[in-house]
Amino acid sequence: MSLKSAHAAPANRLLAGLPARGRQSIDASCELVKLTFAQVLCESGDRIRHVYFPVKGFISLVTALDDDTRLEIGMVGDEGMLGISLALGVHVSPQHALVQGAGEALRMSAAAFNRHYEENADLQKILLRYVHVVMSQLAQTAACNRFHVVEARLARWLLLTRDRAHSDRFRLTHEFLAYMLGVRRVGITQAANALQERGLISYVRGEITILDRAKLGLASCVCHRQALQTYQQLLPA
Repeated sequence: MSLKSAHAAPANRLLAGLPARGRQSIDASCELVKLTFAQVLCESGDRIRHVYFPVKGFISLVTALDDDTRLEIGMVGDEGMLGISLALGVHVSPQHALVQGAGEALRMSAAAFNRHYEENADLQKILLRYVHVVMSQLAQTAACNRFHVVEARLARWLLLTRDRAHSDRFRLTHEFLAYMLGVRRVGITQAANALQERGLISYVRGEITILDRAKLGLASCVCHRQALQTYQQLLPA
């Protein structure tokens, strides 16, 4: 759903990191669109027709296994973009992209993106660095899912969500969390109860509130901090 043309400076951090001289042309190729909760932006294997630069809200990147089990492997908020594989010359989506936090995004056609990418060296530099960040985070997520306990993974995931929602409160069900983390619902319930009993979060009727971000950071595995450090080292503030 299109809201309006994007003439003002974008709130997406990747685009905001571009020099002003090249950003105006990119802005003119974007439209601001609404992202609705549970909206599917693309399926794995679909041809990429648009790229999205979220300015509010965030998108889950989900991969499916042979038995149709699904697992979230990454998130895209205002720090990144959906459709980065176009920068590598790949025109099909590698993952299922699902809106997890409602908001808005700057949307650009794949054809316009390819044109800007070929012509704008600053855009190439930032997006290739972003590709490296994404690859690092995918590797880290794989290791985290294999070696870290559910409680620490849940704390990490809540912090990642907060970073992108820019809020301590968001809607999430235990069923959805289990789907995202690839564990049984009972495991999520136990982990969430443990965090709640320690006064780190509150969970009421599908709404989670982070009560103590600092202590939740201590309960999380090191993966959240490492992901932030990787982004901060390689991409503009």
